[in-house]
Amino acid sequence: MKKIVGVLTALFIICFSGGAKADVLVLVHGYMGSPGSWEESGAVSVMENNGWHRAGIISTDPGGGVHLLPALAGQSKKNKVYIVSLPSKAPIVFQVQHLQLMLEFLNQRHSSEPFILAGHSVGGVVARLALVKGAVPNPKALITIASPHLGTPRAGQALDITDSPWPVEVFKDIFGGPVYHTLKSSRSLYYDISGQWPGSLLYHLNNSPHPDINYISVIRGESFMIWGDSVVPTVSQDMNNVRMLKGKSAVYTTGTGHSLVAGDGFLLTEILKSLTK
Repeated sequence: MKKIVGVLTALFIICFSGGAKADVLVLVHGYMGSPGSWEESGAVSVMENNGWHRAGIISTDPGGGVHLLPALAGQSKKNKVYIVSLPSKAPIVFQVQHLQLMLEFLNQRHSSEPFILAGHSVGGVVARLALVKGAVPNPKALITIASPHLGTPRAGQALDITDSPWPVEVFKDIFGGPVYHTLKSSRSLYYDISGQWPGSLLYHLNNSPHPDINYISVIRGESFMIWGDSVVPTVSQDMNNVRMLKGKSAVYTTGTGHSLVAGDGFLLTEILKSLTK
């Protein structure tokens, strides 16, 4: 009888506590990106083939509701991958508010499981601010890919392009086309990532206490660029250059451009394996 009780106890532990050993990975896209940025690059398919299973795409509506597609996922004990959909042209604080709603929703489904965030480009800054604000439940790690942690000169250039006196601005509005209008509608975001100085968002973020978790910086370094990729300088991509994270981030360097590629799926898989050792 004691043997039977012991077997039943073991089965109970396996069935009801095994899911706590799995991780929840949340993928955060960058500026002008979407969940398709991760899918179309092939990175998610690579991860699917290596034990990290699609659990759904999460979005919010204007009323603050959270939606998961497909809704049937999320109960598996396997490692899960969720991709969030953010208003990528909005200021970083506004994006974090949306991300927080999604993370609260996920925490209701996976309250006992560790959360890992992986952010591409500006998505890495959004994810890091969410961590600092305490919006990530049971955080385990932050992985950023080509993220402008110290800002990027490209944002300053965009601000200059869209800052013209009248009547020049009128002509730009009329003849600038969709690209110019996109730049103009993104000005608040460009302010956020143009650099760090007293009073700026990056200055506040980079001088705020960060949770004691794993930090991993994936740095892009194209062969024809001596300063990083075509969008973000190398020094800005490395979280070790953030005042509050000096010496705390592991670093991986890839020779690809700024955009996501299928190889990121292999790299993320290797990084995630290292986190479980």
